[in-house]
Amino acid sequence: MLLLGTLLPNAPDLPDAVVIGDDRLSREDLVGAATAVAERIRGAHTLAVLARPSIDTVLAVVGGLIAGVAVVPVPPDSGAKELEHILADSGAQAWLGPAPDEPMLPAIPVRRYARSWHSHPEPAPDSTALILYTSGTTGLPKGVPITRRAIAAGLDALADAWAWTSRDTLAHGLPLFHVHGLILGVLGPLRRGGALIHTVKPTPAGYAAAAEAGASMFFGVPTVWHRMASDPAAAQALSSARLLVSGSAPLPVPVFEQIRTHTGHEIVERYGMTETLITVSTRADGERRPGWVGLPVAGVETRLREADSDVPHDGESVGDLHVRGTMLSSGYLNRPDATAESWVGDGWFATGDVAVIGSDGMHRIVGRRATDLIKSGGYRIGAGEIETVLMAHSAVHEVAVVGVPDDDLGQRIVAYVVGDAVEDQVLIELVANELSHHKRPREIRFVESLPRNAMGKVQKKLLG
Repeated sequence: MLLLGTLLPNAPDLPDAVVIGDDRLSREDLVGAATAVAERIRGAHTLAVLARPSIDTVLAVVGGLIAGVAVVPVPPDSGAKELEHILADSGAQAWLGPAPDEPMLPAIPVRRYARSWHSHPEPAPDSTALILYTSGTTGLPKGVPITRRAIAAGLDALADAWAWTSRDTLAHGLPLFHVHGLILGVLGPLRRGGALIHTVKPTPAGYAAAAEAGASMFFGVPTVWHRMASDPAAAQALSSARLLVSGSAPLPVPVFEQIRTHTGHEIVERYGMTETLITVSTRADGERRPGWVGLPVAGVETRLREADSDVPHDGESVGDLHVRGTMLSSGYLNRPDATAESWVGDGWFATGDVAVIGSDGMHRIVGRRATDLIKSGGYRIGAGEIETVLMAHSAVHEVAVVGVPDDDLGQRIVAYVVGDAVEDQVLIELVANELSHHKRPREIRFVESLPRNAMGKVQKKLLG
């Protein structure tokens, strides 16, 4: 199984394989330079890469894949404590490419203009290709070893769902230390034999310029699509694209509708995690239902559970979402306790998310069990459906709904709103009328901004 088997297809005209900002590499130069990196690191077992949006990062990651060396992409804004933890926990021997100011380890340079055409044997499919670290919303981030087999299976399943081919040029400006930006956003186009335009930052102007340069696919998190929706001229430039994809957090329905108005495209939503890669997605040739993330991709099974019982797929009943498939990791690095808690037997992974599944197999993510499943007055309520209704009000720009402890109700529904001035009761009654009385917020709190992590996910544990 060749993970990068289509990296250098037999084609008479070899366009740029990777463009990052104003920097670019042809397909031939990418292979030659990455193979030269592989020559230098052959025999190492684990190397850290400071995952800035740069050609050096791409060469370091691809060089590691060619050599069969596990690569640890490190967020460039990691604090000292987190950095020390990632390096020690992963067992990284050195930095590959540029190192931070306080490196803690020796550094191996990436020689951009070195070339090698040596043929390296393909590493074993179950060898570790990458060790990614989770966001660390509770405690220090956990390492997730991801095998070559998992990456190949995950990318091929998305190629099937999104009709992704070598003719596509992908554009995005996402960080290169997570599944979305690195595995999907860099290794995806390389595996397909297509090209990548990385805009360095995910700005509307950058995405519009990528569209003018011929990009056919665009990746973004909801924050990116919200900014695009607020810039109609930039959004309209994406009308020439083939596919727009959103992930890493729920996409508000109003943003979906605004992008459809500006571009003529309905955004493809998908669902995944560091531990699982992408397991559920709407399809390029299927229904794109606002607020729903689609169907299991090829090779994936899903189920809903409550305690030890299955939850019906009726589009209404909420349950814990479990997934299994070839693209899943098999556990956390050095954390048998956390592994046993999340991998619940027979290949099933408990995502920690709660969801509903329709009779047609469509999935809707309600949110994290810990923060988005609110138990109020004896009812099980999903924060996401309340957020969707509130976002439909013109005064609401962003919103996060949480449950806070309440002596009477168990949990009281509180909505944190970023937006224009509007009476609290207007928003409360909107939810009561659109959903039901028991789902209404008991309190509206207006804030300047919502706390988010590097991928744009709202950190609800910092609210309340």
